[in-house]
Amino acid sequence: MQRITILGATGSIGVSTLDVIARHPDRYSVYALTAHSRVEELAAQCIQFRPARAVVGSAAGAEQLAALLRAAGCRTEVEWGEAALCAVSAAADTDAVMAAIVGAAGLAPTLAAARAGKKVMLANKEALVMSGQLFMDAVAASGAVLLPIDSEHNAIFQCLPQHYGRAPAAAGVTKVLLTASGGPFLKRDVATLENVTPDEACKHPKWVMGRKISVDSATMMNKGLEVIEAHWLFGASAEQIEVVIHPQSVVHSMVSYNDGSVLAELGNPDMRTPIAHALAYPERIASGVAQLDLTQVGTLQFEKPDFARFPCLALAFDALRAGGTAPALLNAANEVAVQAFLDERIGFRRIDRVIAQVMDELPHGAASSIEAVMAQDALARSAAERIISG
Repeated sequence: MQRITILGATGSIGVSTLDVIARHPDRYSVYALTAHSRVEELAAQCIQFRPARAVVGSAAGAEQLAALLRAAGCRTEVEWGEAALCAVSAAADTDAVMAAIVGAAGLAPTLAAARAGKKVMLANKEALVMSGQLFMDAVAASGAVLLPIDSEHNAIFQCLPQHYGRAPAAAGVTKVLLTASGGPFLKRDVATLENVTPDEACKHPKWVMGRKISVDSATMMNKGLEVIEAHWLFGASAEQIEVVIHPQSVVHSMVSYNDGSVLAELGNPDMRTPIAHALAYPERIASGVAQLDLTQVGTLQFEKPDFARFPCLALAFDALRAGGTAPALLNAANEVAVQAFLDERIGFRRIDRVIAQVMDELPHGAASSIEAVMAQDALARSAAERIISG
């Protein structure tokens, strides 16, 4: 019986994780659930799964959650704040942590789980984008098991030799190929992108996701962050990582070998597949996802990404090559710019311009400590807000 902590339980990954867990009550129980502000949704989850602990973002939220749970006769202990998030991630009673908090807010508790030697199921890209070397060092030092949840990285993980280490060339790997749907604007006239609305940007053609990550998919910054994540997960250089547009989202990613072989992982676009893979690894369990019928899919298409249409993807490759705190600057500026777009303060095509200006203005320091990374994160957010306001 594995005891699971879910960071970001009310988001799409958290909900899907609970769906898989509910299918296997003999294998999994929930130790802790966390959410930032969706108190009523978290209360419903606590009442169903009866975790020992629940964490929210504020004192007011904790008071509201505690009242809802008392009324339902649920004895889950309620806490709030970052320290509480880190505590449930590193708790002795936690066997595995689903790290699904979006953005920089997920860094500290995810790192706490890694330092505590947990099985870390990583759905939070920012932990590796912002502090890749620090995070991988923590995993190595503690003996934590790191399993990727993003469908692309999970696919690559499945296509690599089981004990490949982090030296792709030694395993005969020449490239890892990340597939991308292309988002809602793949075929839209680039000249019209200045006028798209937040609702249009959030209508992903294949995946059901939160608004921030949906906008990242529309700009392909989501794929750019995945490029940086792949570098740290698999030891691949920028030159060994390729992005391929694949609108059907059936091939989740591929690995190319020096003998000419290309291995791919295919499946219906449903996040419960990589979640179930990570929960049971190295075994397999039912996820609730229907089997893929290739005769129904018919045609699979692939094309190279257009950097003029998706400048955020180019910016991410630039940040990876620059190294140091450049990826942290990229991520912070993107978070601020995307929120400004969702708040209708800037247009869609200003997102990449804000990021580029922040990257040009700020020096790229060494990512020598979490404090140094967070200091650069704060500088980038301040610079992005100044640029947007101006």
